Amino acid sequence: MHDDRSLVEARLRRVLDERIRPAVYPESVPLDVAVWHAPDEPVPVAEGLAAETEPIEVGARWGAPWGTSWFRVTGTVPEAWAGRTVEAILDLGFDENMPGFQCEGLVYRPDGTPVKGLNPRNQWVRIGAPVEGGEEVRLHIEAASNPVILDYHPFLPTQLGDKETAGSEPQYTLTRMDLAVLDETVWQLVIDLEVLGELMAELPVESARRWEILRAVERSLDAVDLQDVGGTAAEARARLAGVLATPAAPSAHRISAVGHAHIDSAWLWPLRETVRKVARTTSNMTALLDDEPDFIFAMSQAQQWAWVKEHRPEVWARVKKAVADGRFVPAGGMWVESDTNMPGSEAMARQFVHGKRFFLDEFGIENDEAWLPDTFGFAAGLPQIIKAAGSKYLLTQKISWSRTNKFPHHTFTWEGIDGTRIFTHFPPVDTYNCSMKGSEIAHAARNFKDKGVARHSLAPTGWGDGGGGTTREMVAKAARLRDLEGSATVAWETPADFFAKAEAEYPNPPVWVGELYLELHRATLTSQARTKQGNRRSEHLLREAELWAATAAVRTGFPYPYEDLDRIWKTVLLHQFHDILPGSSIAWVHREARRTYERLAEELNRIIDAAQRALAGEGSTPLVFNAAPHARAGVPAGGAAAPTTKGRTTLAARPDGGHVLDNGLLRIEVDAQGLVVSAYDSQADRETIAPGRAANLLQLHPDFPNMWDAWDVDEFYRNTVTDLTDADEVVPGADGVSVRIVRSFGASRVTQVLSLAPGERRLVVDTEVDWHETEKFLKLAFPLDVHAERYASETQFGHFHRPTHTNTSWEAAKFEACNHRFVHLEEPGWGVAIVNDSTYGHDVTRTVRTDGDGGTTTTVRVSLLRAPRFPDPETDQGVHRFRHAMVPGAAIGDAVCEGWRINLPERWLTGAGEVAPLVSVDRDAVVITAVKLADDGSGDVVVRLHEAHGGRVRAKLTAGFEVAAAAVTDLLERPQADASEPQRDGATIALRLRPFELVTLRLKRA
Repeated sequence: MHDDRSLVEARLRRVLDERIRPAVYPESVPLDVAVWHAPDEPVPVAEGLAAETEPIEVGARWGAPWGTSWFRVTGTVPEAWAGRTVEAILDLGFDENMPGFQCEGLVYRPDGTPVKGLNPRNQWVRIGAPVEGGEEVRLHIEAASNPVILDYHPFLPTQLGDKETAGSEPQYTLTRMDLAVLDETVWQLVIDLEVLGELMAELPVESARRWEILRAVERSLDAVDLQDVGGTAAEARARLAGVLATPAAPSAHRISAVGHAHIDSAWLWPLRETVRKVARTTSNMTALLDDEPDFIFAMSQAQQWAWVKEHRPEVWARVKKAVADGRFVPAGGMWVESDTNMPGSEAMARQFVHGKRFFLDEFGIENDEAWLPDTFGFAAGLPQIIKAAGSKYLLTQKISWSRTNKFPHHTFTWEGIDGTRIFTHFPPVDTYNCSMKGSEIAHAARNFKDKGVARHSLAPTGWGDGGGGTTREMVAKAARLRDLEGSATVAWETPADFFAKAEAEYPNPPVWVGELYLELHRATLTSQARTKQGNRRSEHLLREAELWAATAAVRTGFPYPYEDLDRIWKTVLLHQFHDILPGSSIAWVHREARRTYERLAEELNRIIDAAQRALAGEGSTPLVFNAAPHARAGVPAGGAAAPTTKGRTTLAARPDGGHVLDNGLLRIEVDAQGLVVSAYDSQADRETIAPGRAANLLQLHPDFPNMWDAWDVDEFYRNTVTDLTDADEVVPGADGVSVRIVRSFGASRVTQVLSLAPGERRLVVDTEVDWHETEKFLKLAFPLDVHAERYASETQFGHFHRPTHTNTSWEAAKFEACNHRFVHLEEPGWGVAIVNDSTYGHDVTRTVRTDGDGGTTTTVRVSLLRAPRFPDPETDQGVHRFRHAMVPGAAIGDAVCEGWRINLPERWLTGAGEVAPLVSVDRDAVVITAVKLADDGSGDVVVRLHEAHGGRVRAKLTAGFEVAAAAVTDLLERPQADASEPQRDGATIALRLRPFELVTLRLKRA
């Protein structure tokens, strides 16, 4: 037989496009349309429905950027259409290639009942099936004219990302507003032909099945009368029935389809628009569940559920019913799909606490899985947190975006820093917006890395980000793929059902140890510095507020602010979403975030101040409140006392120009350019700075990645560097025992103060940058005379080691990485820590000196600022303040301690006398991350702690109150079924912790 594949395939494409798809709606009549443009922000539904409208014609422009327009469409179903299915086709000016990234609408009935969302791939509203004829149609559309930020030429700078700069030019053209007859037989024929055509294209040319489908498609097209598609569609379908009925091979890959709409809680739109995107999507999905009995939809992010409950009670009622029916599934158990690299220990824990508790309180449902398809890599401390929250699975997709190395598994066990293991799945479909295309299904089957030992994978199916979720077309395709020869099989299942099957078939999957590093989007560790500083500061203020409020509540009866802390935590957690904290959202989002963090800081400082004053009492004794988990200057951790000081710091002129700081422990030489050319550890009798090099070196790189401007920094940025060595001033600081340095470069200015406190082994570097560069990357370098093949970065509840070398492509790809409060390098017996109060990105490199002593220089560079122009063209412009410290002679315990110290400054008050800690622990290796009252209002004290040095430890925790009972709990403060009551002697509890082990204790007060 001659090879006529291309002839038949081309025929199929043209006939579908030009004859069959247009025949889905064979008859239509126009609707009358009127509009009211809301003058500013969105209005309540009742106000929009009642507004006075003006006529508007199809073809008219509408919608200022970020505006809301209320369309009223009215008409009458023709009598001649009696007995037929009729739909309204409402095209606001959609581009079908941009589901979720442009205008959207939510359709209401006149009484305010939501019907469904309108999106580029979902423009219909069912009027009747069948209609009687003569029905009056009246619908209202709340239409959002969200501007297109990420256009066909992506990453172009735009002022559309903030309402304050976006202007008022209409964004869209009203395209179609009709009543139309739906020919369901033709619609089904379209799905038949799409499924078979897409499957055929994925089968090998030599496959008999491919040719069988080709011949069936040809016979079907022969049956279609191009001038009477509707009249011949049934026969065309009949000729396809045989090939659609042939079952799949028993060995076929099995796909669990989960209805899904990945909605970024903020990204190319502000938070307020996400509230409406969620309402549109959930309206769509509850309507689809009513129509499709096999369909299952899962939605993550408890915050988004809470928005529906608060803002759209009519939709919420439908959602609750669908949840009760088991078909609308809460997923993930987190407050938002957060970044997992940068949130601190407690914040990461509270993501699960607040997320899981919401689903438990509202539905009595507890999730077993963490659902994070789009998060930009996963910190090595996360498995323990997932387990401590009572969950046991993780799903993500984003690792498939890695540019250098392809991850070797799709189903595996992930082991974290403490040894906790979590069953993990990466869907091989390689998208979290699966649309049931044949190419996607075939890719999932081919791509699956675990063939031969497993054959289940998951496909999150639906348009996200306001694209409306799963469509009826996707459901119809999935029905045909349930058991079809040549294809993977597809069945709608819940995430829990998928994980149960996947785990059962693969009881001993391979193990991946350590972080899941995304080889992409590394610049998210630095972009939008103010947002990152707001997050870090909020996390530590919350620690202080809980600690001092709990202490004051137990000691003085201070009213513990349960509701305020709950609300503030949820706000902070929301802003850890994976496009807010990473700095990859539009200007509007970060402008609002800055204001939110300022407001939260004021509120938390008021709580802290009130609690501390209640504890301090009346008096004139100077007190320092120490919220850090380690004692300092004689003040106990979690207590208050008069501080003690040891020694003094001197400032002297350096013979060759510059200054010398000396406190007897460290001798710091700052040259005439303001560079640290020596940091001599007097006790260890050794130099910290590599020979011939200088620390406190600001370095400027060009920064124009190939794409994803706010997200990416590409490795070639290192090829060009400018050392900022010229100084305008190098003079003594205002206190007389510090050094002040001023530098100018480009359009920017840096002011630094170097200080060395008496009795302390740390050089503090305070940096103020008035930043006005574009597409530049600013780093602060510390070249250290340390030979180390690996270094430690703090992560949640511990630290993680990364190599300093680039032996393999896996190590070379980690040229920018995340740390929390410290980075630590060491040789046996001596190390250096670089600690910070607000930065996350850094790089560590090593070279062997070819002259002089032949030693190794290991350079730590902290990332300070970037200046990408998309999606925020003014990213980070303005004044920024950072604090870093270099700690020579630091062991890992010193790094932990100094990291906390720099983030929790002392608070001075006067009072009656010392304040004893509410709880204390007798080993520095055990770090208390939270002291609070139990969330249930019982008055129990909850203490969360972990081993922080990476070794085993025995310790004693002592409560400063009578303890009636103690229990080990999960993160949600529920007693753990497999945990025995801790060994207790009165108010003292014995602890035995393995490396990095996390423990939550609940202490009942006597």
